Amino acid sequence: MSRNGYFFEESGYLKCDTDDGCEAKEETGGEELFDAVNSSIVSGDSIRFFVNVNLEVPPNTAAENESAGCVLLHTSRKYLKLKNFEEEVRAHRDLDGFLARASIILDETATSLDDVLREMLKHFAEDPENTEPSCNFEKIMSTLFTDSGTPREGNVHLLSDTIQGVTATVTGVQYQQSWLCIICTIKSLQRRHVCISRLERPQNWGENSCEVRFVILVLAPPKMKSTKTATEVGRTFATMFSDITFRQKLLETKTEEEFKEALVHQRHLLTVVNQRPSAMSDGHMPHGPKPLKLHEFLNVGKGIFDDIARRFPVYALDFTDGIIGNNKAIGKYITTMIFLYFACLLPSIAFGSLNDENTRGAIDVQKTIVGQCIGGLLYALFSGQPLVVLLTTAPLALYINVIRGICDDYNLDFSAFYAWIGLWNSFFLVMYSLFNFSLLMKLFKRSTEEIIALFISITFVLDAFKGIIKVFKKYYYHGRTGDSYLEKARTDAIPSLGINTTFLMNSSVSRSMSLENQTGTHDVHYGRETAVLSLMLMLGTLWLGHTLYQFKKSPYLHARVREILSDCALPISVLTFSVVGSYIFKEIEMSKFNYNPSESLFVLAPVQSLSIGSVMSAMGLGFLLSMLFFIEQNIVASLTNAPENRLVKGTAYHWDLLLVALINTGLSIFGLPWIHAAFPHSPMHVRALAYVEERVENGHIYETIVSVKETRLTSLVANFLVGLSLLLLPFPLQWIPKPVLYGLFLYIALTSIDGNQLFERVALLLKEQTAYPPTHYIRRVPQRKIHYFTGLQVLQLLILCGFGMSPLPYMKMIFPLIMIGMIPIRYNLLPRIIEAKYLDAMDAEH
Repeated sequence: MSRNGYFFEESGYLKCDTDDGCEAKEETGGEELFDAVNSSIVSGDSIRFFVNVNLEVPPNTAAENESAGCVLLHTSRKYLKLKNFEEEVRAHRDLDGFLARASIILDETATSLDDVLREMLKHFAEDPENTEPSCNFEKIMSTLFTDSGTPREGNVHLLSDTIQGVTATVTGVQYQQSWLCIICTIKSLQRRHVCISRLERPQNWGENSCEVRFVILVLAPPKMKSTKTATEVGRTFATMFSDITFRQKLLETKTEEEFKEALVHQRHLLTVVNQRPSAMSDGHMPHGPKPLKLHEFLNVGKGIFDDIARRFPVYALDFTDGIIGNNKAIGKYITTMIFLYFACLLPSIAFGSLNDENTRGAIDVQKTIVGQCIGGLLYALFSGQPLVVLLTTAPLALYINVIRGICDDYNLDFSAFYAWIGLWNSFFLVMYSLFNFSLLMKLFKRSTEEIIALFISITFVLDAFKGIIKVFKKYYYHGRTGDSYLEKARTDAIPSLGINTTFLMNSSVSRSMSLENQTGTHDVHYGRETAVLSLMLMLGTLWLGHTLYQFKKSPYLHARVREILSDCALPISVLTFSVVGSYIFKEIEMSKFNYNPSESLFVLAPVQSLSIGSVMSAMGLGFLLSMLFFIEQNIVASLTNAPENRLVKGTAYHWDLLLVALINTGLSIFGLPWIHAAFPHSPMHVRALAYVEERVENGHIYETIVSVKETRLTSLVANFLVGLSLLLLPFPLQWIPKPVLYGLFLYIALTSIDGNQLFERVALLLKEQTAYPPTHYIRRVPQRKIHYFTGLQVLQLLILCGFGMSPLPYMKMIFPLIMIGMIPIRYNLLPRIIEAKYLDAMDAEH
C-alpha cells in the first residue's frame, strides 16, 4: 500500500438538478466495479484519501428534491496525508484507546445507512464504559447528516463529513467503496468515541459507496488538541483500512478478539513499512550526523575553493536580480535599504557610545560608524552570502571593556594591546577557514542554535533594562536629596543665568546650566520627569515598532501599503519618538550619547611597543575571541541559510569566515571596533527581502516564505549611507535620545523570537492543549517528552546566561567555550534522557 496518500478537498460545489460526474468513473446499471475484496485500485503510490462533506443522493431522492424545489449544497473536500505510524505517536495512542474500549459490531444485518448508524449509536449507549450522561444520541444521529436543522424544503439527507480512499488514474479518480469513515464533532461529548461495524453483506448506499462492508464512526468533542480531533482520529483508522489485504483479514475474523489482533498486526506492519524510508528522510541519519573524517580537515583550502566555485557563477546576478528582468523588486529594495540603514546605524551609535565610556574615548561613536561602513561595504562586495549583516555587538563591547581593564591593571598601551588581540583573532580565523573548521557546524543542531539565538535576544533585553535603570538612578532617585540641596542649586543657578525661574535639580546641575546658556529660550527641567519620559520613549518605540511590524497582518489599508509600513517599522518608530523626546518635550533634558570628534580616524596602532610576554598574553585572549567569532559567524550564517528561507544561490561558510578575518585585521590595526555576523539583523534582512504567503491549518495561521531576492545592493547602499551619516554628527543624530535606542534593542529582541521553536515550546506550558498548533513535533513526539526537552534547553540557556552575563569580567570571556560544550550535551547526555528519535524529530525543520 502507499504511504504518501492525501485527503482531497473540493469546495464550491453547487447542485440543483444535475449530477456531478467529473470526479470519478461512474458505475452503470448493476455492475459492481469496486468490490471490497478484489478491487485493484487500492495499491500503488497514487492512493489518496479524501474528506467529503456529503454522499450523493440516490436517484429517487433526487427526484423528490427536484419536485420540492432546487436547493444549494456546498461540498468541501481536502487531501490529507496518510498517517505515519512510525513518526506520529498519536496514531498508536488512537488505536490503544480504541482497543481499551473496543466498540466493534460484527456481521451487522441492517441494510440502510440510517439503520447501521443507529445500531452503532445504540452500541455506544449500552456500553457502560462509553457512558455519556448529557448526550442525546438521537440528536447525534441527526447531526451526522446535512439536513440537521434545515428547513423542510432543504431536507437533503446526506452525510456531512466522511473519509474515503481514492486513487488517481488516467481516466479520473476512483474511490475505495468497500469502507466508509464517518466523522462528527459533538459539543455534548466529554471524550472521543470510535465504533467499527462490519456489515454482513455489501451494501449499495449510492454513488461512490456501492460495496460498503465496513463503517467507521468517529465522534469527538470540539475542544480538543489539534492531534486529537475527529479528523485526526479518522485519519488513523482510514490509513489502516486503505490496505486491501488488511480488509480481507478483517472479513475472515470470527470474534472481536481476532478483529483486535488484526488491528494490532496492521499497526505493526505500518510501523515497519514506514521505518525504512523515514530513516533516510531529509538526507541525514536518524540518530545523529554523518561522522566527520579527519581527511576533510586536512584538505587545506578546499572549503574556500568550493565556496568560490559555488558562488562566483551567480555573482553578477547579485547585482541585477530584481532590477533587470520581469520580476522587479525595486520597491522592496528601497524599503529594505531604509530598514537596514537604521538597523546598522543605531546599534553602531549605541555600542559606540558604550565603547566610548568603557575605553575613555579610545573607541567612540565616530570610529564605530567608520568601522561599520568600511567592514560592511567590503563584506557586501566580496562575501559569499551578502544577506548576512556584519555589526559590532554586545559581546564584543564586553571584550573591549575587559581589555581596557587589563591594560589599566598592567599599564599596557590600549591601542597596541587591542591591535595584537585582533591580529591573533584574525590569525586563528584564517586557520579555521583554511582547515575547513566550519564543517564542525554540522554538529550544531537546530535546538542548540536556537538556545544561542535566544541568549542573544536576552542580552538585548538586558542591555535595554540596564540602560533605563541607569537613567532612573541618575534622574529619579538622585534628584531627591533634600530641600536644602535644591535651594542651594537654585541660588547658584539664578545669578549665573540671569533669569528668574525654578529648576527641578539633580546631580547634573552644571550640565543643565550649560544647556540653558546655549539655548536661552526655554527652561530645562530634569529629575523625575526625565526618568519617566525616558521610560515612555523606550516603551513607545517598542510599541510602535512592533505594531507596525505586525501591521501587514491587519485588514487595514492596501496590501502594498501594509507591507511598506511593516518593512519600515524600525525607522518610523525611531524617528517618531526621537521627535517626541527631542522636540515636543524639549524642555525636559534627555540622556544623549557622547560625541567627541576624533582628530584622526586612521592612526596605526604602535604594535611594536609591547613586550613579547604581552604579545603572548594577547594570543590567549585572541584565541577566546576567535571562538566567539567562529561560533557567531557560522551560527548566524546557518540561521540565514535555513531551509525555510528558500535561498537558492548556495552557501559560503569558509570563504565568509576568511573574509571576516581579513576585514578585522584592518580594523584592529587602526583601532576600529571589530565586527562579525549579527543576530537577529541577518535573518531580519532575509525576511525583509522575502515574499511571504499565509496558510491556515486547523485554525492556526502560518507564514511561509515563497522566495527571497538575494542581492548585494541593499547591504551596499545601507552601509554607504552609514558612512555618510558621519556628516550628521553631532546633530541631528545626537537628537536621538538613548531611551529610543533602548527601545530599539527591545524591538530587535521581540521580533527575533518569531519562528524560534524553543520560545514556542516554552509558550506551550502556558497554553491549554486545544490551542496547541499542529506542528511536526506535536504530531511526532509525546507531550511529556516535549516538555522535558524544553526544560533541558532552558537549563542550558540559564547556564549560558550565567557565564555570559556574569558580573565577573573573566567569566564572561569563556562563555564561547560553554557554547561549544553544548555539542556533547546534545549528543551524549540528552539521548540518555529522551529517545534519539524524539530528539531528531524536535530538531527537524518540518
